[in-house]
Amino acid sequence: MKPYEICPASAVTELYCHLHRAGPVGPAGYECCYPDKAKEVRVVEASCGQCRLGLPGKSCDLAVRLDGKAYFVDGTTIDSHGDAHAKDGFCQAIRKAEVQGEVVDNRFKATYFKLLPDQPAQGK
Repeated sequence: MKPYEICPASAVTELYCHLHRAGPVGPAGYECCYPDKAKEVRVVEASCGQCRLGLPGKSCDLAVRLDGKAYFVDGTTIDSHGDAHAKDGFCQAIRKAEVQGEVVDNRFKATYFKLLPDQPAQGK
């Protein structure tokens, strides 16, 4: 199974969406592949909370900026979306992502997270 293939809500293996099941996080890249049609999908800034979004801490952790405020993310990890220290990685760049979820106890609880492709530089 490849990342972002259909993941039924009843998934029980690590090859399906890890947001729809209890237990440890599955292999990198297997986030929830379809948003809940009943909920709003927001486009937000996503990056390393410590390196790019000004959040406290000494490690590198995924964060999103919603309405001008940064929150650490639960439900997916910084390493689930490639090498955080690559040229286009979360520690080097602020990226756009489609998300669903809610802020609980000052953390964003993601139920859907899709990293959007980099936009080409204007005028090149």
